Amino acid sequence: MPVDIQRIEMDQLAVWHIRRGEDELLIAEQGAQILSYRQGDAPPIIWLSEEAAFQQGQSVRGGVPVCWPWFGELARNPQSVQARYHGEQPAPFHGLVRTLPWQLREQRSEGDVAILEFHCPQALGELPGWPHRVELTLQIRLADDLQLSLSSRNDGDESVAISQALHSYFAVSDIHQVRVEGLSGCPYIDTLLDWKECQQQGDLHFSNETDRVYQQLPNTLNLIDPTWQRRIQLTTRGSRSAVLWNPWIDKSKRLSSFANDAWQRMACIETANVLNDVVELQPGQQHTLGVSITAVPTGF
Repeated sequence: MPVDIQRIEMDQLAVWHIRRGEDELLIAEQGAQILSYRQGDAPPIIWLSEEAAFQQGQSVRGGVPVCWPWFGELARNPQSVQARYHGEQPAPFHGLVRTLPWQLREQRSEGDVAILEFHCPQALGELPGWPHRVELTLQIRLADDLQLSLSSRNDGDESVAISQALHSYFAVSDIHQVRVEGLSGCPYIDTLLDWKECQQQGDLHFSNETDRVYQQLPNTLNLIDPTWQRRIQLTTRGSRSAVLWNPWIDKSKRLSSFANDAWQRMACIETANVLNDVVELQPGQQHTLGVSITAVPTGF
């Protein structure tokens, strides 16, 4: 199966366009953010907003943004993560690297497999208000599945605590029809109920705005889509937590680069290290947060 890797421009952003046979993957150098992923003429697997803007300094709506060295609002993170930030400015939502220019360290094909590795040079002591030295890399491997590996190695002299997420937007036929398998029995925090602690019973079905932090997860979750007759299987490494999110009707109207009805066509399952699952790295220690994304046909 032929592999073709090219660098293109999308408005203000430099983007890597990878074709593997009929499969297509787009990756922006800014933030090392996957923008979209589809296999052949099937519906996309990774969702990109129809109103996405490709502007420098702005995270693109959709795809897989990298949230690091904290996830969400810094004040909602464990104290060990909060204490590492010393910035004069308010801490930005979802960390410091989403809108930075990452550098492509390596690109290669091994047979019919495409491999790209990006690194964030600013993470080595040059992030504003975050004076730690961490070698931060994201390896993207495109084969019959899509594998993402976000690695952090502490190159400094002191320990460092981080929370992080691969903020993945998945395309769905209709949010009312899909469900997520693998969550039953897992504890979660419902951020919309004043961060109440709950426990999942059965599969997750979406019926209103959803913003939940799941913990103590198994390694595999499945996003079941009966209409498109497929399941998207997520197999994680180095993670016991995930954030599941859909803005539903009202919040969609307040989101940038997001059509009012786009909530019907996407669901976020964000492979993460958050809350009790944060990562503390001693000097010289490395941690890899990874997820393999596989679309499997089903016979509904």
